[in-house]
Amino acid sequence: MSGGNTFETLDAFLDEYLELPVRGRDGQVRVYRIEEPSAEDGLRIERITSLAARLAAGGKAPDAPVLGDEEELDLYRMCLGSAYEKLRTELKWGAFKHVALTAMFWVTTDADTARQFWKTGQQPGKAPRNRAERRQASRDSSASAAASTTPSPASTSGTRAASQPRRRAKRRRPQT
Repeated sequence: MSGGNTFETLDAFLDEYLELPVRGRDGQVRVYRIEEPSAEDGLRIERITSLAARLAAGGKAPDAPVLGDEEELDLYRMCLGSAYEKLRTELKWGAFKHVALTAMFWVTTDADTARQFWKTGQQPGKAPRNRAERRQASRDSSASAAASTTPSPASTSGTRAASQPRRRAKRRRPQT
């Protein structure tokens, strides 16, 4: 056969797994292999994260967490697959959550987005947080994984009392 209708085998360019190096509770660095989820789990992950994104984009914060604690762990279980139990027992919470969210970005977007999250701990395209904010975020286990990866909605109350003060960027004067 010839012509423009010939396709490469799908696995020639799709990433079927992630390999993530992580320091465990024992201080040893291990590389954990996260396999691509089943089609069913992939669809469920997409549905959960899309719901959280729509809620955040609507400009109104949900009255309750998008996911309960068990649902959050179920999302992580789907994202991590067979590596879930080993990661859960060998890692501290912050590292476990970071691995799970990296896998979630990989499943819902692509390897480059997951790599960016892995390096920064930030939703791709979002400004980096300071160290104190990163530590607090890793301690907040009651927040849902999907909701924590979506931008916070703007206030719709019409007041500025609860809003963060804006900082002006310093203007540089031309040197003469």
